[in-house]
Amino acid sequence: ASRVKGHLAEAHNSQAAMAAYRVTPALQRVLLAWKHISFNSRCCIIASHAHYSTAYDLNEKTFDKILIANRGEIACRVIKTCKKMGIKTVAVHSDVDSSAVHVKMADEAVCVGPAPTNKSYLNMDAIMEAIRKTGAQAVHPGYGFLSENKEFARRLAAEGVTFIGPDTHAIQAMGDKIESKLIAKKAKVNTIPGFDGVVKDAGEAVRIAGEIGYPVMIKASAGGGGKGMRIAWDDEETREGFRFSSQEAASSFGDDRLLIEKFIDNPRHIEIQVLADKHGNALWLNERECSIQRRNQKVVEEAPSTFLDPETRRAMGEQAVSLARAVQYSSAGTVEFLVDSKRNFYFLEMNTRLQVEHPITECITGLDLVQEMIRVAKGYPLRQKQADIPINGWALESRVYAEDPYKSFGLPSIGRLNQYQEPVNLSKVRVDSGIQEGSDISIYYDPMISKLVTYGSTRAEALRRMEEALDNYVIRGVTHNIPLLREIITHPLFVKGDISTKFLPEVYPDGFKGHQLADSERQELLATAASLFVAAQLRSQKFLGNLRVSTSQQEQKRWELSVELEKGVHAVTVSSSGSTYTVELAGKSLDVTSEWNLASALLPVSINGTQRTVQCISRSPGGEISLQYLGTVYKVTVLSKLAEALSRHMPEKVPEDTSSILRSPMPGSVVAVSVSPGDTVAEGQEICVIEAMKMQNSMTAARTAKVKSVHCKPGETVGEGDVLVELE
Repeated sequence: ASRVKGHLAEAHNSQAAMAAYRVTPALQRVLLAWKHISFNSRCCIIASHAHYSTAYDLNEKTFDKILIANRGEIACRVIKTCKKMGIKTVAVHSDVDSSAVHVKMADEAVCVGPAPTNKSYLNMDAIMEAIRKTGAQAVHPGYGFLSENKEFARRLAAEGVTFIGPDTHAIQAMGDKIESKLIAKKAKVNTIPGFDGVVKDAGEAVRIAGEIGYPVMIKASAGGGGKGMRIAWDDEETREGFRFSSQEAASSFGDDRLLIEKFIDNPRHIEIQVLADKHGNALWLNERECSIQRRNQKVVEEAPSTFLDPETRRAMGEQAVSLARAVQYSSAGTVEFLVDSKRNFYFLEMNTRLQVEHPITECITGLDLVQEMIRVAKGYPLRQKQADIPINGWALESRVYAEDPYKSFGLPSIGRLNQYQEPVNLSKVRVDSGIQEGSDISIYYDPMISKLVTYGSTRAEALRRMEEALDNYVIRGVTHNIPLLREIITHPLFVKGDISTKFLPEVYPDGFKGHQLADSERQELLATAASLFVAAQLRSQKFLGNLRVSTSQQEQKRWELSVELEKGVHAVTVSSSGSTYTVELAGKSLDVTSEWNLASALLPVSINGTQRTVQCISRSPGGEISLQYLGTVYKVTVLSKLAEALSRHMPEKVPEDTSSILRSPMPGSVVAVSVSPGDTVAEGQEICVIEAMKMQNSMTAARTAKVKSVHCKPGETVGEGDVLVELE
């Protein structure tokens, strides 16, 4: 290191000094790594067993330059490892992503087209031109986009560029769900009963579903990520599911072929991480529990699973490796299984790419999967044996999305992050993100904000740290799903490990409503809001720590307030003593202590000795306070006794009659409009279809009525709350 510093210092002195040293490729990699040596990967920086145990050998020749054919957090994730390995990076971006974090992190960046994905991140011609222009030797595709596109891998090979992933044969074999199921059967991997061919039309789908027996799963042959998937319980749902699945499949993958198989009711979704090289070596890196899902997309994952015993884990791992060997797989990949209540497991699909939730595997094994993918792509053999793969501790991942969890467990939200603060100051917390304060969440791409990962020596410790991390995560400007995430990880069933893929609809049959306050929690919230109101009042009376009017009477020490929460009005008395407020309500006394830094996004408070972190989202002069408490945002109104008495004379706003108006529940584009003015629609009848983030959503009539007017047409972009159709 000292010699490198010396080289750098002398090289900056003069051009002659620069010429005196022959900068070999190995030294270039050392210099590049030194440039970024202080970069904090934030990957479970804790005890040694949770660090990446694999060394970054800068003398091991891999690639000089890698292009990352992706965006957002996964592009940033790949760039971090490349920098540690001394590899230069090239980012590609659409025009709206020109200021994105992954663009700033990379050594070079190339614009590959406008915002729509088919014109930029799926634009193979533009990406191939970027490779030629920059001289990149290899491409890491991340996940999604072109990561499982065999044509892209073929074109790279034709130009002598390395695809950091499996070869085209494995992508083809595992990317086609029909072919992969046949290969799995031949490799003696447990499979789900179903139809092994392509379903031609809705009529054939109904016939096949009847033969298999309801319920059935309709899904895209070339699909993944929950897109193009529908569960059908009868003939009508099969016809509708076939239509929506084929449209989503065509939109997301350019392939509308569908298959049908038996739907295993109430299963767990558990996957095995595999890693294989080009020398015949293959490992299974334990499992990930991914059962908490909405719309077949994962929300919370953990490793290991609470459900698997060592025998089942080994059997699943060995079958996963057997499948990988059957297609001569070489890279990191994931074999997904459905597991029933008796620990019978069935092959679901294989993802021939780096999985979104790979960080939790990295935390419990100590491996850097991106580094392993790069080494394998260069032709190096794996350095580990199966006996070397540990399960050290427990890791959880929460997918933080710009979504409204109160709408179908998460409909997309768009906007600008006007305030953003990740909880990376906490111990054993990792945040993989590709955004920063000021970033825009648009309708064009996945609404993921970040992957929040916590680690602990036990599951209880990891859960406690996740709870703390969610409370300390500041996100302003977009609606987010932290309320739902916090409720999931603190729910008694989840804490016990008693979960399935139906967890969300079973626990919240009427939809997610936010945290339901217990009496003691309600009192904590009321006391905190009252104390915050008083703290703000006192601060407004001071300037530079002194009272604004020095001749005023002695500072007030006691306040009688009225606090309204969830339509309940509570009489509260607050008295102050330094930084502690004593709040009396409902015959109880609570001491609320804090530094009362009202400029901070986070407000740590102690309530009768119980530590809480709350967030003051907003305060108005009229006493309206929005507080994020236990993950959920509550609207509280705090008034003095006089103000409360006067407020009774204020007219109430009459709420809008929404039974005659259909508004868009999310931003998106109109795919189809099924009605015209003058049509009569029945309750539940489809009126139009809105597509957001590649997912199609059917908008239906709330009652039987005649259509008065239609305010949208196919191809138009609509915002959340826009009027789509009016009924008479």
